[in-house]
Amino acid sequence: MDHSADAVETELHTRVRELLDTRDPATTPAADFLGARFDAGLAWVHFPKGYGGLGIAQTHQAQVDAALDVAGAPGPAKSRNGIGLGMAAPTIAALGTDEQRARFLRPLYTGEHIYCQLFSEPGAGSDLAAVATRAVRDGDEWIVNGQKVWTSGAHNAQRAILVARTDPSAPKHAGLTYFIVDMADPGIEIRPLRQITGEAEFNEVFLTDVRIPDANRISDIGNGWRVATTTLNNERVAIGSGAPREGGMIGKLADHWRADPDVRDPSKLDTLMRLWVDAEVTRLTGERLRGQLAAGQPGPEGSAMKLAFARQAQQISGFDLEISGSAGLRYDDWSLRRPESVDFTGRDAGYRYLRAKGNSIEGGTSEILRNVVAERVLGLPPEHRVDKDVAWKDLPR
Repeated sequence: MDHSADAVETELHTRVRELLDTRDPATTPAADFLGARFDAGLAWVHFPKGYGGLGIAQTHQAQVDAALDVAGAPGPAKSRNGIGLGMAAPTIAALGTDEQRARFLRPLYTGEHIYCQLFSEPGAGSDLAAVATRAVRDGDEWIVNGQKVWTSGAHNAQRAILVARTDPSAPKHAGLTYFIVDMADPGIEIRPLRQITGEAEFNEVFLTDVRIPDANRISDIGNGWRVATTTLNNERVAIGSGAPREGGMIGKLADHWRADPDVRDPSKLDTLMRLWVDAEVTRLTGERLRGQLAAGQPGPEGSAMKLAFARQAQQISGFDLEISGSAGLRYDDWSLRRPESVDFTGRDAGYRYLRAKGNSIEGGTSEILRNVVAERVLGLPPEHRVDKDVAWKDLPR
């Protein structure tokens, strides 16, 4: 494929046209259309050929998405499968084998496989490298025992990305391995964790003698920290960027301000404009960051995006509650629900205010992300870590 700009645009236009000519979006089931789109290399154009992509710059994806949106074509289930699309897929594409790419990426994109993330544990949240869930080799399989927590969407998932300890005698960062797990394994138990909103989108997951084929191991044994870091960097970019102008939380606030004359206090206008400008600066920074990522995997800069997202979501939702007066204090629906997707903006101002409290924890706590930015982006001296070279089994817990 000629990678000159004009040639790429022509090739993409041709591929989109052929896809629409052979699969009418109005009559083709969504999963079938998405499968055909994947096969045409239009799922993630920057992914390798044959695995949903064409091996070209990620910046060309917008052209494909826009053309298919105009035609009324279905898109992947981003709200239900954000972990799969935003985290598992780029990790598998970058570090999986060709066999794993062929086996996992297509059903992930079509929505046949919804993913969850089995990373955090009760004793290993911010310090992810301290995970204790154990994976022991048994021939061509691994037997896994342990507990995970704060697992978004586990109750809807068919697959999971898992970090487990395979070598307790190695330092904590060196003894981890990364796997793809079948969530239908009989050794997996999922329990809801009720949140401040009343919902239970989070879960704790117990793994008892869960068997994972070695063919589901991503990268080398002991290389799990590097693979997990790839996943986390993609997660932080996915959480912290991607909304259109006045999308997400700031869009809800702007709509509220325009629609309700009672909240338009002139003394509050300065705060509203400051929040709007901050959100727009973050959006534009995210666009620039994604452009820089077109030729490779995201780096630590994504941590700054996620930091900004969490701070702004809490400030904006708090201001929305403030201008709502007594109406903002009402929260009428605290029933236990098991939603199919994570909804950051939610049903009303009260919900948004409560849900935003978790933004500074999920996807990496703000405290840890400040360390990442300080050390890996700004080049400041790292914190002293006394456990860096100590075997995990010898660490106090």
